[in-house]
Amino acid sequence: MKKRKIGLLPKVAVAIALGILCGLFFPNWTVRIFTTFNGLFGDFLKFIIPLLILGLIAPGIAELGRGAGRLLVVTVALAYGFTLFSGFFTYFGCSLAYPALLQNAPSLTMIETVERGSTEAFFSISVLPLMDIMTALLLAFTLGLGMAVIGGNSLSKVLYDFRDIINKVITGVIIPLLPLFIFGIFLEMTFAGKVAAVLGVFVKIIVVIFIMTVVLLLIQYSIGGLVARKNPFPVLKCMLTSYVTALGTQSSAATIPVSLRQSIKAGIPEPIANFVIPLCHNIHLSGSTLKIVACAMAIMMTSGMEVSFVQFAGFIFMLGIAMVAAPGVPGGAIMTAIGILQSMLGFGSEAIGLMIALYIAMDSFGTACNVTGDGSIAMIIERISKTK
Repeated sequence: MKKRKIGLLPKVAVAIALGILCGLFFPNWTVRIFTTFNGLFGDFLKFIIPLLILGLIAPGIAELGRGAGRLLVVTVALAYGFTLFSGFFTYFGCSLAYPALLQNAPSLTMIETVERGSTEAFFSISVLPLMDIMTALLLAFTLGLGMAVIGGNSLSKVLYDFRDIINKVITGVIIPLLPLFIFGIFLEMTFAGKVAAVLGVFVKIIVVIFIMTVVLLLIQYSIGGLVARKNPFPVLKCMLTSYVTALGTQSSAATIPVSLRQSIKAGIPEPIANFVIPLCHNIHLSGSTLKIVACAMAIMMTSGMEVSFVQFAGFIFMLGIAMVAAPGVPGGAIMTAIGILQSMLGFGSEAIGLMIALYIAMDSFGTACNVTGDGSIAMIIERISKTK
């Protein structure tokens, strides 16, 4: 009998709870041990992120371009368009909701600390990345598009092997250590007297994100119904089974069989469903984009950082490309986004840690939004395939 693996979300929840509890009574020297670990882990992330971007995005773009037929191009364009719509919808929605909701809220990264002793790391190791974030992004786009155009095999094999190595680093090193990293963040926050204020803001953000995912799905299916010229709500009702399945499994891959069955049951032709659903389960990440934009805006607003439309427009366009090529591994979306958060929004290691904690706390809802929205894309593709 196989042992049931504990998911990442329960691990993070336990890490947060233990960090808060241990922060109440751990001595100063113990807190400094975890501060040291967090510093080392943060430096490792800075080193690996450019490699992660190159190893994941370049092969992803190359694979999308291989044998790209008309419907493939249209489906990828729709997934990208829906992802962009999600980002801008979130920006304007949060711009309206956050000023009142987060009024007088303390900064998530600059809350005044209680004097209980120094929490400085015992030591640090300076590790420089091989390239900066923007260089990695441009190189990934160049290599990915180039391989898609020329169809070369030699470089493709190298990059696919490199992607396998990066996936192993994510699943074997980064993901297992994330709970410990988050434990260290909340341990230090509690020790410094910050945690009550942080959790208060967390709850508000999570409520806003959940409401926005529901509204986003209604808008996506309304657009799908308008283009397909049919009532979208029976399809949405059918796809709610996928929503519930994704909530339980927290995996888009595990939800593919359910989504296929439900989309066909909803009236999507089987050939269209067999093509669109598996593809979109890997490239359509509207829910993940919504979470990242909403969490980033909350952290920036409460930290006194400037939030401008021009700044976030560039971030959303870049995030949309990264999300289309995001891997189907746990935490792949937020791992891909870290580099853009650092380079375009100026996030530091503590802000990144809070982003990861917030993202994972809503992980199942984002995944459910992603896979349920695939039904609306299938409706549009069905209409296009009939008309042309």
